[in-house]
Amino acid sequence: MDLVEFISGQNGIVRSREIRDKGATNRELTNAVRAGELVSPRRGWLALPDADPYLLSAARAGVVLTCVTQAARIGLWVLNEDRPHVAAPSHSGGVRVPLEPDPPSGEPATKPEPMATVHWTKPIVPRHPGSLVDSIENVLFLVAMCQPFESALAVWESAMRKQLVTAPGLSRFPLPARAQRVLAMASPFSDSGLESFVVPRLRWLKIRIVPQTWIAGHRVDFLIGDRLALQIDGGHHVGVQREADIAHDAQLMLLGYHVIRVGYHQVIDRWHEVQDVIMRAVGQRLHLAA
Repeated sequence: MDLVEFISGQNGIVRSREIRDKGATNRELTNAVRAGELVSPRRGWLALPDADPYLLSAARAGVVLTCVTQAARIGLWVLNEDRPHVAAPSHSGGVRVPLEPDPPSGEPATKPEPMATVHWTKPIVPRHPGSLVDSIENVLFLVAMCQPFESALAVWESAMRKQLVTAPGLSRFPLPARAQRVLAMASPFSDSGLESFVVPRLRWLKIRIVPQTWIAGHRVDFLIGDRLALQIDGGHHVGVQREADIAHDAQLMLLGYHVIRVGYHQVIDRWHEVQDVIMRAVGQRLHLAA
């Protein structure tokens, strides 16, 4: 068999047992490693030299990529990942997961190995012994247990928006109270992680808030009451997109809506200022139809 081709089809890394089950001999595997065609990050594992460094590190450390690390790897909205998050057997001690390639023999590493955040919690979906990445359900479960509520909600809603999970499907798992709280609030309608922060922060107003409603040919991120439009600008709101946003704001105002437009850092770092503007607008009854 073509070892390189087979391993390429397995994300560049695989347990050696699986290759032998396909008919490869120990001599073929040894010769491939000696020739530099394959590397062995850990006993029982073989990989291509240019395999994903995250997967190589996970195999080397005997862990599974999970929580915000795996969430970010599959394109979910993650506010912050300060270090690798991995899952390990309960008997594991400190785990280091370097993401830089190993330096040549005799040369010092350019960066210190980051100490991982290790999750020893029993998964809600059993992990196969050959897994290096966690299932989406385990990822979300650990995000809910590990991250602040709003950050966790943003990840969950991102997964729902990408149709990786559904609320009914998640509800059938034995989720602890903390994860159930995230599930109860999560919906697939937030267009970005920033928007996931808004509804929990404004629930106390006890005013109807409709996300992603369609007005004047475009979406409005949040319609507060009848006439107050809250628009959240991410990093892509520049150039042509910015001009379209300005034109839409003008259309909304001509239709009798009041528009509040805020950006990333206002939502993340200066929410008190955003909330103050919304409170004043509500106080002036700008959220009500004339």
